[in-house]
This record gives sequence, C-alpha cells and structure tokens, in this order.
Amino acid sequence: MVAMVALFPSRQLGVELGAILLIFTGQVWNMTFSVYSSLKSIPRELLEASQIYRLSWWQRFIQLELPYAAIGLVWNSMMSVAGGWFFLMACEMFVLGNRDLRLPGLGSYLQTATNAGDTRAILWGVFAMVMVIVLMDQMVWRPIIAWSEKFKMEQVEASQVPHSPVLDLLRRSRILSVVTRATVAPARESLTLYTARRRMAPRANPTGHKLGKWIWLAVGLAAVMGLLYAIAKMLIMLGALTGPEVRGIFLGAGATFLRVELTLMLAGLWTIPAGVYIGLRPRLSAIAQPIAQIAASVPATALFPIVLLFLIRVGGGLGVGSIVLLLLGTQWYVLFNVIAGAMSLPTDLKEVCDVYHLSKIERWRRLYLPGIFPYLITGFVTASGGAWNASIVAEYFRFKKQTFTTTGLGAVISSATDSGNFPVLLGATIVMAALVVTVNRLLWRRLYGLASTKYKLES
Repeated sequence: MVAMVALFPSRQLGVELGAILLIFTGQVWNMTFSVYSSLKSIPRELLEASQIYRLSWWQRFIQLELPYAAIGLVWNSMMSVAGGWFFLMACEMFVLGNRDLRLPGLGSYLQTATNAGDTRAILWGVFAMVMVIVLMDQMVWRPIIAWSEKFKMEQVEASQVPHSPVLDLLRRSRILSVVTRATVAPARESLTLYTARRRMAPRANPTGHKLGKWIWLAVGLAAVMGLLYAIAKMLIMLGALTGPEVRGIFLGAGATFLRVELTLMLAGLWTIPAGVYIGLRPRLSAIAQPIAQIAASVPATALFPIVLLFLIRVGGGLGVGSIVLLLLGTQWYVLFNVIAGAMSLPTDLKEVCDVYHLSKIERWRRLYLPGIFPYLITGFVTASGGAWNASIVAEYFRFKKQTFTTTGLGAVISSATDSGNFPVLLGATIVMAALVVTVNRLLWRRLYGLASTKYKLES
C-alpha cells in the first residue's frame, strides 16, 4: 500500500491498486500451493506415458497436469475467494501515519460500522455479504464442483456424485454447444498443433538466440542494480532502529510464532475428522460446503468486537482473543483442503476397504490419512500463511476509539503503520518473512517431499 500510494500520491488509483494487490497476495499463494502439491503427486506411470507419447508442454498441461490438479484447485479457489472477503476490511480501509486511506466498498463499510460500534450496520453488511456468497455458490462453485468430479482418478464410478442444476442446464444448452464447437474447439486444436510443431521444429537461428540472450542479460543487470539500491536503502532505514525497538520486534515474533502454531494444532483437531466425513458424502458436502464458505468469508474482525467484549468480561483479554481470531481466519484452509482430499479418494479403494471389512481405525490408518496427506500439508501451509497475515489485525484492534493490543509481531506492524514508523515496520516485516521461510525450509518442504514419495497414488 505504501508503494502504490507513493506512485500515485494525489490519486485514488494508488489506493485502488494497493487494495487489489493486497487481496491478490492473500489469494494467489493458496491456489499456487494446491497446484504445486498436485503436480508433485502425479503418478509416475502417467508421467512416463506423457514422455512416451512425446506430449508438448501445452498437451501435458491440459491433458495431465491441469486435470490432476482440478479438484484441489477448485476447493482452494473457493477458499481464496473466502480469504479475500475475510481480509476485505483491512484492504479497503487503511491508516498510514496521519493519512486515512479508504475505498468505497463493503469492507470499508463494515470497518466504519465496527469502529462506530454500530451493531445494526454490521449485521446488514454481513447479510449483504452472505447473499453475494450464496449466489456465487449456486451459480459458480456448485457447477464447477460437479464438473470437476470427472477428473477423479479411479477405475470404478462412484454411486453418489455432486450435481448442479446450473451445470445440467449448461450441458443441455444447444447455443453453448454451438459456440463451443465454433470457437473453443478450433482454438484449442490450433494451439495444440502449434506447440507440437514447435517441439519437433529445428533449433532457431543462433544469431537471434544470441540477441535474445543479450536482452535478457541487460534486463537481469538492471534488476540486480535495482535490488542492490533497494537493499542499501533498507539497510540505512534499519540502522535507525533503537535497541528497545529491536527487542520488541523479536519478542513479538516469538509470541506470534507460538500463537500461530497453537492455532494450527487447534484447527487440525476438528477440521481433519470433519473434512473427511463431509468429503466422503457428496450429499452432505452439497449442504455443508456453502455453510463453510459463508463462515470462512465473513470477516472475523466484524464479529470480533462481540467476542472481545465477552473475553474481557470473563478475564481472557486480547491474548486469548487473538488466538480466537486467528482460528476463525485460518481453520477453513485446512477444512477445505481435507474435503478436497477426501473427495478425490478413488471409489475402488473405498470399496476394497468394504470388501475386507476394515475397521474405522484401519481405514483411517491405511486409506484416509495417507490419501489426504498431500492436501493436508497444503492446508497447513496456507493456514500458516493466513495466520501470519491475520495476526496483523488480531493482535492490534480498535473499537469505539479504543485500541486493544497484545504482545506480538502483528501488533508491532500495526502500531508502526499507525504511527508512520517505517524503520520498525520494515524490520518487523523482514523478521516475519524470515520466520516463514525458515519454517518452510525446515518443516513444510520436507513434508511435501514425503507426500510426493511415500503417499503418492501410483501402481
């Protein structure tokens, strides 16, 4: 937001672009990790078949990689949209030093109503958001879920599959069929032929190749120079930090790290059994999915004043309230991924469990947990990132012109943003990024490697 406002200091365009960028960064990584996990789990025999048939990169993408990632991508896309709604209040209304930056929208409306303590306005805003979510669920997500069922890797068709009246209507539409045959099919065939010919064509002119190489070298040098300049400016800014500010940053980092890990543990305790139970029952999924999407989309910060006041009365305070808010914002990442993993379990493997009369414990040990393991890791990774994001609004909260805060890195960042203390803001952001990268390297990367070897579904 600071960068966008600096680029367009006298226009609303900078605030608009900043809000879009904030929402984008809160959505894209959830979907990216889902695709990454799916690609790491593609069976070896399918990869070998694509090599034997010498598929081009485009053919491999549309015939193997995208279909295999479809189910997880659909559910994580729903979670990304829900995450965008969740962080809407923080994105459309932003305080930067003595500047109050806000955009017209439902997020800023809810934030203004929350700051004023107007419960009636909060409820009307949440009601409008719920109506939009329900409409999108019926018109967009339910048809996509039913359509993605065909990408499940199994040899026996399931007796119960998701259905959508909208998808049935589209499939029976003659107009849509004619338009698809006239536009989409020829374009797809042309692109497939083009990529296949490029694969078989001889290498390009070495002169042109050298020219392109020099252009990329110049671009790379310019990028390196810009990066070095940015690092120098950052080091100068970090040099202005005082000893108490540095201690506050590291103390807050430790407190927020413990909250994030506790939140992930609490989220996994109920989302894993609930997600498997819902994912194995398509009819129940049709009912529970929109409810979960609504619950994940409602900004917890809109309901947080009620939770916070209750906790203050019982003596919990923001220390406990921040964990509640983190849980409200992150547990859905795990739930949606577990549901996607349970829905992708092959019907023939479930029937094998029935044939051998496996107990519930044996089914969990031999099928459910190994089958959802790649999806579960994706859920925990994205939930961890969501928890670090949510800490910025969970540890520093304003209500009726009062500021409630607790020890944490999110509180340090929010406080530095309000006061315009850019050295502290930069230092805290760097520490948060370093913590996330360290946990990724030491834990999540190794679990992804385990998911792509031991728990890959292949013959």
